[in-house]
Amino acid sequence: MVKVIVNGAKGRMGSEAVKAINNDDALQLVAECDFGDDLAALIKNSGAQVVVDLTAASAGFSNTQIILNAGACPVIGTSGFQVEQVEQLQALATEKQLGGLIAPNFSIGAVLMMKFSAEAAKYLPDAEVIEAHSPQKEESPSGTGIRTAELIAAARTKAPIECSDKELIEGARGAELHGVKLHSIRLPGVVAQQTVFFGGLSETLKIEHNSQHRESFMPGICLACKEVVKRNELVYGLEHLMD
Repeated sequence: MVKVIVNGAKGRMGSEAVKAINNDDALQLVAECDFGDDLAALIKNSGAQVVVDLTAASAGFSNTQIILNAGACPVIGTSGFQVEQVEQLQALATEKQLGGLIAPNFSIGAVLMMKFSAEAAKYLPDAEVIEAHSPQKEESPSGTGIRTAELIAAARTKAPIECSDKELIEGARGAELHGVKLHSIRLPGVVAQQTVFFGGLSETLKIEHNSQHRESFMPGICLACKEVVKRNELVYGLEHLMD
């Protein structure tokens, strides 16, 4: 069995991960960690092979460094990473010969939504992303929204049309990444939702994903725990472990 620590175990996602790992015959939960605990010491004392980090976006980069330097494989569910930070962590994982994952989203359906959006962008380059999360979401836009915009931009075979940038109220057209507009909604009652709108000649296409409960992320977390120990590189995106 793969020995796992959940960091952020007292949180909403963390408590779900604890239950999911305990219910998976291929995984063994060896410790629970949270704010104020010594993560490096816990990895050493428990013999953990994998650490699932579900803390805060502001702690994701430093926690991943701690996990790798302690000799465990990180499975990171916090978002907000800069490109340079991902590259630094990938270099560290390669140096340590450890597998790992930074996942903007652990939902299998959300990964498929991003994959289908990239495919659609080859034919319909005009696209906008609307993502919605609870008010407790620390950052905007979400990691899923950013990753979707990146995939759309990379898949485009021609440039989108130019639209007017005149805003009567600043921010009305949302943020922009690689020519893809991103809109963030934060409302109570929402777990995670994202819609990608594509426009073409006299037609539109909408690709939408909804997570009604945090348990929707658990199959992806369990899959990641089993897969990262087989690898010696850190990847960005669950899709790299699914195929």
